[in-house]
Amino acid sequence: MMNINGPDGIPALLGEAVEQFASLPGVGRRTALRLALHLLKQPRENVDRFGNAFIRLRNEIRYCECGMISDSEKCGVCSDPKRDSSVICVVESLRDVISIEQTGDYHGVYHVLGGLISPMDGVGPDDLPFGQLKTRVTFGKVSEVILALSTGMDGETTSFYISRILSETGVRITQIARGIGFGDDLEYADSFTLGKAIVNRIPIDISSR
Repeated sequence: MMNINGPDGIPALLGEAVEQFASLPGVGRRTALRLALHLLKQPRENVDRFGNAFIRLRNEIRYCECGMISDSEKCGVCSDPKRDSSVICVVESLRDVISIEQTGDYHGVYHVLGGLISPMDGVGPDDLPFGQLKTRVTFGKVSEVILALSTGMDGETTSFYISRILSETGVRITQIARGIGFGDDLEYADSFTLGKAIVNRIPIDISSR
């Protein structure tokens, strides 16, 4: 007899696969079921490649000193001799890096925070790699740090904190221009607007904060 899992009447193994798909952001249960059924129609070797890709991603991925994921010790941006390593663009996430790269207007390197200071969510300065950023600026030949963070309250708080901890280094600190509206996430900005915001960045006057 077929092993039934739950009131929806699907086999337990299928139900487990559906639950895993449904745990992904933006994937509802109906979509999860369609994805699981689609995999059942694929050749076994295709499904094995699909699963192994994620297993290898989780087990073998490495993190560059800039915070980006990489296949090796240094990410593709940091190891590219054509990039200007004297300019560091600070972003919240890898998605922001992808958005900025798509503009074609930025040729420096990055520092990925992996989040923003958010007291409401229990995220403080000690939870984010600000120390690594200061070390890169202090001991590297860095001439400018661009703050390309979302313009909501958490982004503004984080920008202010970074400006403070880097003020004693003497590095030039700028932020992207206000072509990005207050509260907007960079990943949702169109490439033209984001590109212009990077090109037309403005200096931060720490004394006025």
